[in-house]
Amino acid sequence: MSLPVDVASVTHSVQLAVAPVFFLTAVAGMISAVAARLARIIDRARVLEERVRGSADQELIARLLHELVALRKRGRIANFSIGCLALCGFFIGVTIVSLFLGQTWEMQWSLVAVSCFLLGVGSFLVALGGFLWETVLGPRTC
Repeated sequence: MSLPVDVASVTHSVQLAVAPVFFLTAVAGMISAVAARLARIIDRARVLEERVRGSADQELIARLLHELVALRKRGRIANFSIGCLALCGFFIGVTIVSLFLGQTWEMQWSLVAVSCFLLGVGSFLVALGGFLWETVLGPRTC
């Protein structure tokens, strides 16, 4: 079974669909950066929990518990950012598929592509805001 598709159309479709792939690369890099910060938050929380369990000094325990609350907040922000980045990746993936299908099969997917791309960019910006918020809170926690 052969599809009646010319080479120029396929080439243009691939070029059009590849552009958002670079955006996916940025999303993957951001996920990596936020996940690394989340891992450090978790490691620090584990150390503090051990210190709380091993201490009898009530003043020290109170300070450590206060820091644990701040770390929990930072962890939630980092998790939220990772979720937004994953949502962004999903929307950009749908954008790529809709651009490719729209060009290859001459379907009217432009509204889907534009909507998903804008939703992806919006999710990315929200994730960047969360990342910024977490990095501002970071030095205040220690």
